[in-house]
Amino acid sequence: MTFSIITSNSHETKELGKKLGKLLKVGDCVLLDGELGAGKTTFTQGIASALKIKGEVTSPTFVIAREHKSLNDGPNLVHVDAYRLSTLAEISHLDLASDIDKSILVVEWGKGLVNDLVAQPIQIKINHDITDENKREFIIIANEHITKGLS
Repeated sequence: MTFSIITSNSHETKELGKKLGKLLKVGDCVLLDGELGAGKTTFTQGIASALKIKGEVTSPTFVIAREHKSLNDGPNLVHVDAYRLSTLAEISHLDLASDIDKSILVVEWGKGLVNDLVAQPIQIKINHDITDENKREFIIIANEHITKGLS
């Protein structure tokens, strides 16, 4: 199921991420796509807030993948930036398959590279509004449980 949601500022973007985070369960994979500065990490910070993740969530661009531990007995968050990765072999070196069993996986720039990890990844395309620097459109492709929970 596909639908879209508009946010007007970074606070609303984090709140949308938080709303999604409350719907996620161990083994879920969220694929984020969007230009540099689209709000992928801001959105992920919202997910992390809902999951009660320890520490600050920042872009994993230079480390490629970062695991954030849960403060309670909830799932960990594995945050990946696949921007500099181009082959399935590079992705397989990250051993994300073993992480997915105890975590929620959020992958920036992961479309086409990590789709095999889960049967139905949640795909989110984030578009800038060129007339308003703060406005974002989130095009979400997900199962009915997610789409109903976000709408």
